[in-house]
Amino acid sequence: MPEKTMRDAINEALHQAMEQDDSVFVIGEDVAGCNGSAGDVGSVGGVFGVTSGIYNRWPDRCVDTPISESAIVGAAAGAALVGMRPVAEIMFADFIGVCMDQIVNQMGKFRYMFGGKSRCPAVIRFASGGGFSAAGQHSQAMYQVMTSFPGLKVVVPSNAYDAKGLMLTAIQDDDPVLFFEPKILYQETAEVPDEMYTIPFGEANFVREGDDVTVVAFGQMVPKAAAVIDALGEEGISCDLIDPRTTSPLDENAILESVQATGRLVVVDEAPPRCGLTADIAGLAADKAFSSLKAPIKQVSAPHSPTPFSPELEAAYLPDAEKITAAIKATLA
Repeated sequence: MPEKTMRDAINEALHQAMEQDDSVFVIGEDVAGCNGSAGDVGSVGGVFGVTSGIYNRWPDRCVDTPISESAIVGAAAGAALVGMRPVAEIMFADFIGVCMDQIVNQMGKFRYMFGGKSRCPAVIRFASGGGFSAAGQHSQAMYQVMTSFPGLKVVVPSNAYDAKGLMLTAIQDDDPVLFFEPKILYQETAEVPDEMYTIPFGEANFVREGDDVTVVAFGQMVPKAAAVIDALGEEGISCDLIDPRTTSPLDENAILESVQATGRLVVVDEAPPRCGLTADIAGLAADKAFSSLKAPIKQVSAPHSPTPFSPELEAAYLPDAEKITAAIKATLA
């Protein structure tokens, strides 16, 4: 099976979906080119190259836009209502605030407000998260915020294989899907089939299996947690590592069954903890698996602070191997 980066896997999913369905199109800032490449449009394909080559094949279905996130998402919402399947790109997840009304009050509520008679098959892509020393306005995860709004499906892939399968599922879905791509993982590789395949929403992936501790991690924290668990295996500590893959819908059963088996839970996310996913998963376990717990639940997250620009400060800010290791060992103390 060929190795592909996450960026290339998502790009391949977009190309294959557009080949299969004429109603699929991409829209966003610089999706046709980027970096002033007007003389060679399509050569770059956005800031991170995820839409590379689409304009060359389908110039009428690759829509470059002005810098207006509200207009991008508004256009996608309208197109979805009349039967198209737009894939809109918001360059950085941090800019989701500019288009919150279109996402939360429009796309997320169409089906409910229209008595179940409408659908909104739109995908909104976001480059997400820290690790690039991109400072406070270009480093936020934001998926934890959007998970709280009903009517939206929220996807957070952690590897290239999942990214392709989840993207193809998202494009085929008849409800709005927010697709958060951890940009620090764009160049990470995995085995990815050339053919089309889908991964169901709401089905977690057990990245590692063990008996001592349940670890739930999201996005870029999944490979970090996997490396820690592999190292702890040398010390005789074995852990379940659960990657939910989608935060809405969430595979609660997978998490609860693991916690009931291990009796210990560590939740790892790069976002600040207040009203976030670490607290959400901890609350789920405390509510529905309390009698199985052998130790207090541990949360590993960034502090309640903007993301620093300095590489040294950002490294200290984000959860790392040392913090994850300490949390796992604390549940075993």
